[in-house]
Formats: sequence, C-alpha cells, structure tokens
Amino acid sequence: MVTAVVIPIICLYFYWITRKEMKLNDSKWLAAAEVSKEAVLTGEIRSFNREKQRFYYHRYILVYEIKLQTETKLIKAKKIIPLTNNFELDNFSIGEVIRIYGSWEGNHFHFNEYEIVMND
Repeated sequence: MVTAVVIPIICLYFYWITRKEMKLNDSKWLAAAEVSKEAVLTGEIRSFNREKQRFYYHRYILVYEIKLQTETKLIKAKKIIPLTNNFELDNFSIGEVIRIYGSWEGNHFHFNEYEIVMND
C-alpha cells in the first residue's frame, strides 16, 4: 500500500524538477543572444568562423568568431545566436567594413547587432 502512494509521488517530484530545470535552461539559451550595447567598434573583417555548438541537450547555438581590424589593433568579436526555427544566417565576407554594437567580456567583444559601413 505504501509503495502505491510513494512511487507516484517520487515520479511526480522528479518530473517537476526536470521541467523546472528545462525552463531555466531554455531561458538561459534564449538570453545567450542578448548583449548590452555599451560600445561600438568599426573595422574590416580579416577572418571569421561559424560554429554550431550544443548548449543544453537538444538546444544549440551558432557562434560567429570574427577578427576585426580596427584603426588601432586586431580585435576578436563573437556573436551568439540560439538556433530556433526562424533564425537567419549572417553572411560575412572578408574585407567587408562593419560597425558592431556590443560589450566587452574578457578578451572578446560580444555583439548582437551590426551594420555594413559603406566607404565613400
């Protein structure tokens, strides 16, 4: 009799814990793309790399690593995009001059918004 009551309670408890953890990780996964716009950099793209990484179980992110030559030095910049059903790939090309908006995190400049600068 005790097992008929205790086992379903234990199963429901672990189900509740798992759901709570999944919701927390889903919010972290979507927040990975959010970057505060504290600084602006403008420079020429020297190289870029696009890589798909696992974030959490069946959740993936797309990480762009760009080396940007500014007027003073070569800077490594990162853009992180959660892979959802309606994400769009960004097409960067070497030699293109772009302006990126983001913030510094350690040695990398994290950004989520950019625009192509036309040289006149």
